[in-house]
Amino acid sequence: MPDLAQTLAFLAAALLLTASPGPDNLMVLSLGMARGRRAGMVFGLGCALGCLSHTLLAVVGIGALVAASPWALQALTWAGGAYLIWLGVGAWRHAGRAAAGDAGHDATPLRRLFTQGLVANAINPKVALFFLAFLPQFVVPTQGPVATQLGLLGLLFTAQAAVLFGLLGWFSGHVGAWLQRVPGSARVLDRLAGTVFIGLGLRLVISR
Repeated sequence: MPDLAQTLAFLAAALLLTASPGPDNLMVLSLGMARGRRAGMVFGLGCALGCLSHTLLAVVGIGALVAASPWALQALTWAGGAYLIWLGVGAWRHAGRAAAGDAGHDATPLRRLFTQGLVANAINPKVALFFLAFLPQFVVPTQGPVATQLGLLGLLFTAQAAVLFGLLGWFSGHVGAWLQRVPGSARVLDRLAGTVFIGLGLRLVISR
């Protein structure tokens, strides 16, 4: 089992990495501003729990096999990029239909937003490669089974990500609610969120 020093060092690194600007942060921030704090928090929770799939892959070694196969990694990259672009196009098509904080008129149910966040993270090959490179650095073979340590570290990473993304969604929702007092801003915020998703999807595809 990981000792206290090992756990604290991992948690400090995980908090810094999660808080640094990245695709998940941008998606949670833009969606929270466009759809309200509950939408941002639920989407962020989905993104965080998507880390569990990468933890499982790292534990059983499938992630290493995917990373070693150019064809598999290419297919996963295209799938992830296409999914983000699809979400962005949907945000543009339905721009302005949901007001921040107005769940009664939100065109996207919270359950669907959670699923979208979960899938967006789970099929991102860069996150999978990150877990393969990051988690093993904090594994100490003399502390117990490597698979157990990887699993516990992955759970800890997921927990802190859920807290930080939740706070980011809550904060961005408040900012969005204030901005939407301006007439027509709801449409602009939706299109901004859509642009972020499309840009991240294109970046993911072009980077390969």
